[in-house]
Amino acid sequence: MGGMTQPVRYTVAVRALCEFTAKAGDLDLRFTPSPTAQEGIAGHGVVTARRDDDYLTEITLSGDFGPLHVRGRADGYDTRANRLEEIKTYRGDLKKMPDNQRALHWAQAKVYGHLLCQEQGLDKLRVALVYFDIGSQKETVLHEDHTAAGLRAYFEQQCTLFLQWAQQEMAHRAERDLQLKAMRFPYGDFRPGQRQLAEAMYRASNRKVCLLAQAPTGIGKSVGSLFPMLKASADHGVDKIFFLAAKTSGRQMALDAVDIIREGAPLLPLRTLELAAKNTACVHPDKACHGDSCPLAKGFYDRLPAARASALAVMAPSAGARHGADSGERAAAVPLSLDRDTLRAIALAHDVCPYYLSSEMARWCDVVIGDYNYYFDLSAMLYSLTQLNDWKVNVLVDEAHNMVSRARKMYSADMEHDNLRLLRKIVPDELKKPLDRVHKQWNQLEKEQTAEYQSYAELPDKFMGALQTAATAISDYMVDHPSYVEPDLQSFYFNALMFARLAESFGDHALFDIEKSPGARASNSNSVLCIRNIVPAPYLKPRFESTHATALFSATLSPWNYFGDMLGMPDTTAWVDVESPFAAEQLSVQVASHISTRYAHRQQSLRPIAALMGRQYATQRGNYLAFFSSFDYMEKAANQFSELYPDVPVWRQARRMDEAERAQFLDRFTLDSEGIGFAVLGGSFGEGVDLPGARLIGAFVATLGLPQINPVNEQIRARMDSIFGAGYDYTYTYPGLQKVVQAAGRVIRTTSDRGTVYLIDDRFGRPEIQELMPAWWSITTAAHP
Repeated sequence: MGGMTQPVRYTVAVRALCEFTAKAGDLDLRFTPSPTAQEGIAGHGVVTARRDDDYLTEITLSGDFGPLHVRGRADGYDTRANRLEEIKTYRGDLKKMPDNQRALHWAQAKVYGHLLCQEQGLDKLRVALVYFDIGSQKETVLHEDHTAAGLRAYFEQQCTLFLQWAQQEMAHRAERDLQLKAMRFPYGDFRPGQRQLAEAMYRASNRKVCLLAQAPTGIGKSVGSLFPMLKASADHGVDKIFFLAAKTSGRQMALDAVDIIREGAPLLPLRTLELAAKNTACVHPDKACHGDSCPLAKGFYDRLPAARASALAVMAPSAGARHGADSGERAAAVPLSLDRDTLRAIALAHDVCPYYLSSEMARWCDVVIGDYNYYFDLSAMLYSLTQLNDWKVNVLVDEAHNMVSRARKMYSADMEHDNLRLLRKIVPDELKKPLDRVHKQWNQLEKEQTAEYQSYAELPDKFMGALQTAATAISDYMVDHPSYVEPDLQSFYFNALMFARLAESFGDHALFDIEKSPGARASNSNSVLCIRNIVPAPYLKPRFESTHATALFSATLSPWNYFGDMLGMPDTTAWVDVESPFAAEQLSVQVASHISTRYAHRQQSLRPIAALMGRQYATQRGNYLAFFSSFDYMEKAANQFSELYPDVPVWRQARRMDEAERAQFLDRFTLDSEGIGFAVLGGSFGEGVDLPGARLIGAFVATLGLPQINPVNEQIRARMDSIFGAGYDYTYTYPGLQKVVQAAGRVIRTTSDRGTVYLIDDRFGRPEIQELMPAWWSITTAAHP
């Protein structure tokens, strides 16, 4: 596609074409207690199974109009009746479906109708919408008779409406790729290690494989990964890059990297979007997502084209940048990224919902920055758009050591009995009976379980059945009473749906467990039911396979086979351990092997730890961080230290700190301050914190970070043993040491930094533990008095 020539074809899916040309009126999510994906597929199956033997299903169709290549799969064609069917599954009352949704379905059916007539040489066709009610399993069929000429005229009309947009998009793509090919690295030269990372990224895209890249902090990973992937976009025909981060700070670094790259390529028309979670983007959280309730949903699709055009305009390298505008236009010369604030301002200026404007803009942007869940969770928007539009995407996963724990959460769900007890009291009468059945089955489960915690090999059928029935009843009620909003009922409903979806794919990658505790009333016992994913691989595998290339990068991705196994990385995945720009003499790493931080030895460890810290501080005053395995241990250690060294300034991490309190904690680390910050390993200060130079000169890590030994983790260990034959390491050792290396990584941030790290526990002296530490460290044993 590159070079000066414009691409000859613009490919668009039938559904995407119709959504662009035939959507009008309000945004309306009322008719979407829609079936789960699995129910939808099953519903299609029920309908097509009822048809005759010569009924064709999933017919691949395509057609052209000028440079437009329109393609998709029609649901079914009854050859005897000469009837094309578009099948839609739903729940509730069909009469309540919004007109603009019905109009969109007709548009899709008629476009498929034209493509079928053209392929089969038909001169007329009956076009039908088949609405299948998941609840009653009944079909409602609406049909229209069309001539082939009429359908062709309709198809051409839709294409004409889209053509101008498509031509603008083709021109954007051609110019984007031309500028990307000419683009130079923004800093003139790569930092040490950065080139190695960039080359590995580019090669992964070239070979269409996934990459696990372990790259030390401080080499400029964001620019070092985004730059080669942008180059690869032009060279390998990639449509979009998704940059996924675990935290807000990671998204900000990606936005900054885009700005740096653009400064070096002022004519590059790069459209960049930052996605915000629905709850932060929502302007009217007290209102429902439809035109009768929310003013930003009313007429949403009528105002969308102008909002979309404004959003694209702020991202374009302006004419001013090209033709030397006068100073009055200077401000417009710098193209913006659609970060949250910019996008929100545009949405509000056009009276449209910022969240739904951002999901529209994801279709038209080159780089999309967001949280992991936008591509990896069950209802991931970027993944479904990629599937629908058949995009070729490169995915970058920042701080990827977080992926295991984050992905486990995405595919787990839990429910608490006390919440259901309260809910039964406040729901409308129609819902009391179905919720009582769930409650009854739940009581039975609690009665049968004698232990406080128990894990089960199978899901409880009767309970799951009652839960499914209750979810259907709630769904039907919501359809009939669209203005009824009860947050507790809604959260129970979404939880029930999540349980149902996870039940469909339950297997040895997950545990089902029940944890009992005393109830709010003495007569009740309370319990939490959990479908707990422990190996996210089966869910993530298809996500990796749907990308052109995916690169996961972090300072701690060892051992790579652990990440490969847990995340379901393809067999062809490449691995690179980027050379560190740091030298061993920059960091003194000492093992305090005379101290044990095991739970049984905690109390007697406090004094020797305080003495060790005091000695180091006296030798070299400055700023230090001290990490412990729990708040309790940290508090005791800080108290003991202050008692022995009352003159040394000490500050502590508190439980549940908000953003302002976290900032305050970090603000204590200045270039001329001194003292020790006490923190919990694996918390907010153990990773993603940048304190270069004298702001931090050392760290004490008084724990191996091993997860607690408890019934849940012991179940996980047993399962890891049976699947991978490495139960203890996969459950305890690797996750723990990852946190230790992340925390120690706070000390050396640049090639001029110097510092000291104390690893406080005799187990740090073991060779198999030291093997998991960065290769550039030179580890010695600390002297002890």
